[in-house]
Amino acid sequence: MDQFDVAIVGAGPAGSSAALAARRLGASVLLLDKAVFPRDKACGDGIAPHALEVLRELGVTGVEQGYAPVPALHLVGPSGAAVVRNLTRPDYTIPRQVFDARLVEAAVAAGATLAQHTVRVIEERSDFVVLDGVISARTVVGADGAYSLVRRALGEPTNPDGCMALAIRGYAPAVGPVQQHIVTAPATQWPAYAWNFPIGDGRANIGYGEVLRGAALSRQHLLDRMASLLPEVDTGAATALRAHHLPLSTHRPTPGRGRLLLAGDAQSLINPFTGEGIFYAVVSGSLAGAAAAASGNGVARRYGDSLRRRLGRHLRHSGMAARLTASARVVDATMRAAARDQRVFNSIVELGLGDGRLTGRTLAGIARNLW
Repeated sequence: MDQFDVAIVGAGPAGSSAALAARRLGASVLLLDKAVFPRDKACGDGIAPHALEVLRELGVTGVEQGYAPVPALHLVGPSGAAVVRNLTRPDYTIPRQVFDARLVEAAVAAGATLAQHTVRVIEERSDFVVLDGVISARTVVGADGAYSLVRRALGEPTNPDGCMALAIRGYAPAVGPVQQHIVTAPATQWPAYAWNFPIGDGRANIGYGEVLRGAALSRQHLLDRMASLLPEVDTGAATALRAHHLPLSTHRPTPGRGRLLLAGDAQSLINPFTGEGIFYAVVSGSLAGAAAAASGNGVARRYGDSLRRRLGRHLRHSGMAARLTASARVVDATMRAAARDQRVFNSIVELGLGDGRLTGRTLAGIARNLW
């Protein structure tokens, strides 16, 4: 039986970050994924500078190489209120086929063992965990996404309606200025939005996502809504159209129990305000990897404590923002407030893409613009 200090199920951004963090502490690491990299992953492909900062702390630089920074963000509210402003620090649009492969390469270069393997059975024993009867590890990190097997092994159900979104993504010819463009749906469909993120190679990542509220959403519904909200884009020419679920952080399972930990989408770490998940993935992955490398008794408690210290207050604020912006009227007021005040715009960006908080200035600006 192959033995490792840490086994990580899923080699996306959360899993690769966990591997990098564990290797920096000297642990032997097995990184498992059912796919062969590079592989596509349905996503908006937006990479905020906050995620790149965490990766630099893990010793990884240059993942954005070859992709031009996107300097501005254009937001449109449900009733048409809009704001276009330059970002304090530019974002990037990097296809996950490239971004994830670069992180996997960095993890392998750091000494992690990568294997293509679909985990089917998880057995917890007193001092270690056995995967499929052939792999043992002192600690297992579940970074296996929205449909996490490790999460199921912990007895945690999937997110309920209202805390789960469904989105579709594709690639289309880029049009318009170089800015990330988000158009929210009218009040009758809210909360939902479409996006148009230029990559810099003549293409744009386009898509539409909607919070699930009990009724099933068809592929055609998603495509029709995307076309309606992005009339300037030739959505009929879109390629690589794929749908995916987003478990929102408004309903998070336990971060871990015993020798099993959860990170990224498996821990429902998707920003309910924006749908962003890469920053959460690399942060939670790095914390899980560090905790797993220390091992011993209380690994789940240590990880949970570190996750609360790093993201707890922010998650409370992002949850509050999600509740406030459940009203389309509040979203329009937020757009107007951000258009009038750069600091309000900056705080919204920090809340939606990083670990920012709702400031008093932002709340006051929204209140003033409700009427």
